[in-house]
Amino acid sequence: MRVLLAEDEKALSKALVKIFEKNNYSVDAVFNGEDALEYILSGDYDAAVLDIMMPKMDGITVLKSVRASGNRLPILILTAKSGIDDKVLGLDSGANDYLTKPFDTRELLARIRCMTRGKEETDTKLRMGNISLDRVTFELASPTDSFRLANKEFQMMEMFLLNQHQIFSSERIMEKIWGYDSEAEINVVWVYISYLRKKLTALGADIQIKVSRGAGYSLEYAND
Repeated sequence: MRVLLAEDEKALSKALVKIFEKNNYSVDAVFNGEDALEYILSGDYDAAVLDIMMPKMDGITVLKSVRASGNRLPILILTAKSGIDDKVLGLDSGANDYLTKPFDTRELLARIRCMTRGKEETDTKLRMGNISLDRVTFELASPTDSFRLANKEFQMMEMFLLNQHQIFSSERIMEKIWGYDSEAEINVVWVYISYLRKKLTALGADIQIKVSRGAGYSLEYAND
């Protein structure tokens, strides 16, 4: 899952990036409102976390501009402004949730999970065939065994399970998992596809990551 973080306090931003990455999120961090708006409107994110008091453009203006464009991206306001009027303004401006500083990391992550949970997702596990992926423990499992996935492995498997049978090009996977500013080479996608294929084989999976020559990769049933 990919998150846009807009927080102008560099130390807090760095700490939040580490928290998100430890919990298997891919994060792009920006430090002012203008960049936040540009990234949200031109990017492909699953959620955004916005501070209110930012240089160049405040978070409420960013939020209103995003909603005026028709973009329904789940957005959490994370701010020191704790007054009732501030909360009402944030929520009425289009925020999905509002959390004040200081905050507990567990609550922040729970709120993001809640606002990004699709109506069809009633539990923490994604499933296809005899394979499940636990989005809390990061375990990829079959009836016979399980593996705890590393950060990028989890993000990639989550992406495939949320978009079963959809083909993703290597470039699209790079953008989705590693982000715009990554210096990683494109062949890293193949490396992680290989890791996941080996784990699926070891689990006796009846699904597999298939390659469509010249198009990309998709998650399919093994016998299709």
